[in-house]
Amino acid sequence: MALASTTKLNAINTILSAVGEAPINSLSGSLTADVSLAESILDEVSREVQSAGWHFNTERDVPLTPNSDNQVVIGTNIARVDLEDSNVDSNYDIVIRGTKLYNRKKLTYTITATKKYTVVYLLDFTDMPENARRYIMIRAARIYQDRLVGSEKHSMFTRGDEQQAFIALREYEMESADYSIFDNFDVARIIDRSSVINRVSRG
Repeated sequence: MALASTTKLNAINTILSAVGEAPINSLSGSLTADVSLAESILDEVSREVQSAGWHFNTERDVPLTPNSDNQVVIGTNIARVDLEDSNVDSNYDIVIRGTKLYNRKKLTYTITATKKYTVVYLLDFTDMPENARRYIMIRAARIYQDRLVGSEKHSMFTRGDEQQAFIALREYEMESADYSIFDNFDVARIIDRSSVINRVSRG
């Protein structure tokens, strides 16, 4: 049988196995307290990890338009919103408050213009890449085990697994986003200093 990506059911069964509980066959219907706790912790960790903002759940140049009340209401699947640099001016300092955008500069929810934002979304478990699913699953398993059993010996073992999974996720992030030192202006400026001097002197 061919391998497939980790499903939410797979993840919860891995979490349950961390304390020696039997696997389940479905997430539908009536769930035991332990299974409900495992699912709750998985969702909790997923929100925590995704809220940091990764290449796979971040979109740029997203236009957000005010409604008829001149307010920008955002979806419940949005974790972070940041005004794009090209839209920044002295009249706007945008943050999320509740389900709406709030302008700290003017102390108001009133936003009259459509502007472009960088948006971090909270994705469903199966919409994330495998590296993210695995890290979230292992971190959730460690937290579940710590809360339910609290075995220091077992916890130390899963912390090692969690660290390895996080390293794999960071490597995936670097490769998929094609980051380089030149993405950082301060670093690029130092490296490019001599060539800038040469260009000025030739001019």
